[in-house]
Amino acid sequence: MTTTTDHQLSYIVHLRFELSDTILLEGLRPLLEQISPKVQLLAPDSAVLDVTGALRFWGRDASEIARLIQLRAAAHHGIRAAAASAPSRMIASMACALTSPGHLLTVGPDRVRAFLRPRPVRELPGIGPTATRLLNQHGIHTVGGLADLPMATVQRLLGARTGRTVHDRAHGRDPRPVVTEPVARSASAEHRFPRDELDRTQHRRALLHLAGQLGTRMRADRQVAAGVTITVRYADGSATTRTRTLPEATHHTMLLARCVYDLYETLGLQRARVRGITLRGENLSSAEHSTRQLTFDHSLDKALLIEAVQDRARRRYGTDVIKPAALAEPHHKLR
Repeated sequence: MTTTTDHQLSYIVHLRFELSDTILLEGLRPLLEQISPKVQLLAPDSAVLDVTGALRFWGRDASEIARLIQLRAAAHHGIRAAAASAPSRMIASMACALTSPGHLLTVGPDRVRAFLRPRPVRELPGIGPTATRLLNQHGIHTVGGLADLPMATVQRLLGARTGRTVHDRAHGRDPRPVVTEPVARSASAEHRFPRDELDRTQHRRALLHLAGQLGTRMRADRQVAAGVTITVRYADGSATTRTRTLPEATHHTMLLARCVYDLYETLGLQRARVRGITLRGENLSSAEHSTRQLTFDHSLDKALLIEAVQDRARRRYGTDVIKPAALAEPHHKLR
């Protein structure tokens, strides 16, 4: 692994907030921009800051700045945050995912290799379920095992572009900057259970409800999503996130729900106490430029026609006038 001199180092802080019904992520922007002007909000509950230029101003290192943000978020807004500091966005994000609210994990430049190598290969950004299974079949279970492969081998397994990207990431190389422009590239919906929920049926009902919310919103805004992300939060404050690229960009509830169900199954939850689920549509673009591959699935075509009728009814009579039968039980109202 190549070393990086001090003047080339970046210092990144990644935070994941425990937001309340009254505090939205955008409401934390002023607090974060008081620390550093390089702030990128990541819906629904996270933010990443490049604090490289702020170290001298504050007279603190990156981990101390992260702790300062945690203290200010608690003092001014009454919310906790998990935090991590690292030399790159990728390492900071991975470290934050392993950190519970109120705690801080620091991965210094000299600890990147030790942090990355034992991590399961599925945790590396860019490695989805299909790639994970393929790598596991070839005996590659950790990021260190992936890093030890020649790049040409990784490219043969995963394709030229993806192979190069994940090989670089396995070595800790991630050149992505913090993007400060408030570009709306995603849309999200969240469901919080009234109590920690063990029932997988209720988890799936929540996923269907969220897919409906997200699809309805995107159709109204004439946008389509190229991918979806689900974040499942557990009773102990930890969370799991999974992302998948859609075969084609869409805003149709049925297609979103199918993908979300598949993502949920990859989590392999067994008697997990789930506190909440967030669904996010990624890489939004205009629906005018999207296409849909024709199929021989007449049931899908029929469902999409019904969906258009439902949208017209909702615009006229309200969002709750029509809903899937699976969401109709009055004693399990989803909000």
